[in-house]
Amino acid sequence: MTGFLGQVLLYSVPFLLVLTFIVTIHELGHFLVARAFGVKVDRFSIGFGKTIVARTDKHGTEWRLAWLPLGGYVKFSGDLDASSVPDQAGLAELKQRVIAENGPGAERDYFHFKPIWQRALIVAAGPAANFLLALVLFTILFSVIGERIAAPRVAAVAPGSPAAEAGFLPRDKILAINDRAIQDQTEVTQTVMMSAGDPLRFTVDRAGQRVELVATPRRVIQEDELSGRVRVAQVGLALLPLQEDYRFRRLNPFEATGKGAEMIGTTVATTGTYIGRIFTGKESGDLLSGPIGIARAAGGATRQAVTADPDPGYIAVNLALMFLQFAAIVSIGIGIVNLLPIPVLDGGHLLFYAYEAVARRPVPARVQEVGYRVGLALLAGLMLFATWNDLQKLSLFKFLGGLA
Repeated sequence: MTGFLGQVLLYSVPFLLVLTFIVTIHELGHFLVARAFGVKVDRFSIGFGKTIVARTDKHGTEWRLAWLPLGGYVKFSGDLDASSVPDQAGLAELKQRVIAENGPGAERDYFHFKPIWQRALIVAAGPAANFLLALVLFTILFSVIGERIAAPRVAAVAPGSPAAEAGFLPRDKILAINDRAIQDQTEVTQTVMMSAGDPLRFTVDRAGQRVELVATPRRVIQEDELSGRVRVAQVGLALLPLQEDYRFRRLNPFEATGKGAEMIGTTVATTGTYIGRIFTGKESGDLLSGPIGIARAAGGATRQAVTADPDPGYIAVNLALMFLQFAAIVSIGIGIVNLLPIPVLDGGHLLFYAYEAVARRPVPARVQEVGYRVGLALLAGLMLFATWNDLQKLSLFKFLGGLA
């Protein structure tokens, strides 16, 4: 029983800490831009449910810490519905009530009566805060650790694999894929994972000679502590750089920031590519993860950080660096998800504001209602699909024909 509770704590605590931190930063993005535009805010809550402690500042905003650490929220004054985008009738009713309670001109302090461009910036500030957080965290990581580049050197070729059929040999050094220069072995892994069924043209250095090889990645089942059992595309290469293939350099803050921005761009592009391949039927979506998968990854990373070295000081440093990297990746993911054009998300609000800017009036109430319900269904479906993936990765559904 104690072991089970320990496992639960190992996986849930890091996940909840990271999630609450990231969502708080997201909501803080909304809050700070809203405050800059003079928007009246009723509440900023960290967590949900029953209040643990709360205080009200001089602007009338209640700052609240709640007992359920699953993120948080910011509530603007005058929010009439769950979508926070009232139609013309709702706006008229709200304006009349605000004027009756606070006098003419008071409505200018309410979010819904701000110019469209200000409302759009306030909404976009949440995802922007996620990307900014990731940039700061990556900058810290690259400033502290520096940059290590390991050129992709082939150590072994799996018999019968696409790489073997293409003619790869041990000690081949990969220089480019589809004419795109490759610097680090992680670039090879990422490119192959996103190319199941697509022929890839590898340019390799073989004892000083440039050789062109074509291999088509195949999906195989892979299992590890962080991801569980997933189908991933591979060509059958084991990469192990030689000593001469390693390069390391310290990065100053400017270089670290640039490298962090590059990491964010790569992550966003890879995510977009993967989602696009799902819609075109080239990927099954096995790599999409929900809360269970993220919690598993957090727990696995924590275990690795703790068991890597028994020295307490090393464990503390390793945990800190691990949490920074994990938080940066999750923050990018939350930023991307929130920009999806689904009405219940920030991207859906921006879509409504784009319509309002063109039509010169808010989206009709009926359309908003339908959009909100469809958005909820889409979001719920996405979460169910991701959770199903997480459970399959844990090998719970072998009997249903999952990842066996």
